[in-house]
Amino acid sequence: MTEPQLSCSHLFKRFGNTTVVDDLSFDLHAGECLGVIGPNGAGKTTTFRMCLGLTTADSGSIHVFGMPMPQETLAIKARLGVVSQFDSLDPDFSCSENLMVYGRYFGMASADIRERIPALLSFAALTHKADAKPSELSGGMKRRLSLARALINDPQLLLLDEPTTGLDPQARHLMWERLQQLLQQGKSILLTTHFMDEAERLCDRLLVLDHGKKIAEGKPRDLINQYLEPDVVEVFGGDPKVIAACVASNYAKRVEVSGDTVFFYSDTAAPLLKALADISGLRTLHRPANLEDLFLKLTGRQIREDG
Repeated sequence: MTEPQLSCSHLFKRFGNTTVVDDLSFDLHAGECLGVIGPNGAGKTTTFRMCLGLTTADSGSIHVFGMPMPQETLAIKARLGVVSQFDSLDPDFSCSENLMVYGRYFGMASADIRERIPALLSFAALTHKADAKPSELSGGMKRRLSLARALINDPQLLLLDEPTTGLDPQARHLMWERLQQLLQQGKSILLTTHFMDEAERLCDRLLVLDHGKKIAEGKPRDLINQYLEPDVVEVFGGDPKVIAACVASNYAKRVEVSGDTVFFYSDTAAPLLKALADISGLRTLHRPANLEDLFLKLTGRQIREDG
């Protein structure tokens, strides 16, 4: 196997008495999308910032394109594309001007940048907005412009921190389509996301983090098969604790109650569904196990506050 484009080895990072990244190691290879998922406070953003040289690890090492970070930050960033979680577009410049100014940060000649701008605006579906300022764009347009800007230097590796947060479903799907095109071109992507459907759709492999530790790693479908029963039945109506107590022991390997919903996890749903049909007033949803089930099993259902 070729040398990874990004390699993190035994990273530790503490803020005060809190360890936010705890002995984290992973590799990202050319043409691969690696997703990093976890609840708030899991260490995703700190890991992202360390990979960019914006935060220094207390111990451990990071190599990008075989070069050490942060010692070779400038050489590494010349070959990176970054889309941060928050909008950093210049409000005073048009879409074209945002791309031009950003290209100059990389020392690119103005003629070379101008040559790339039409194709990048077309890729972002923003040709008709070339002269518009960010304030005139929708949220989805701004995110696509941020992605186009990150591609101005034709990077080999993209680091995307929750790139579709705040977008409506149509805008998210268009963003996914563009990211899949980049993967097909052979570019690599490190992606943090809170959307499990996004992770399952885009990522070749996943890292699941919690409290700074890697608690699982692998292909999305392999992780689902490894940690979960294949069938999930959601039950609504009635007293969830009573339903769980009456049905669980005979028909399900695992049962969870969340609010007014009972989640039954089973190797085969048919006997369970038959038993539930005998209880009046219930509504059921039978579906295969998915990445959200995995996330909740590994990290819990409790709400995590930001920070």
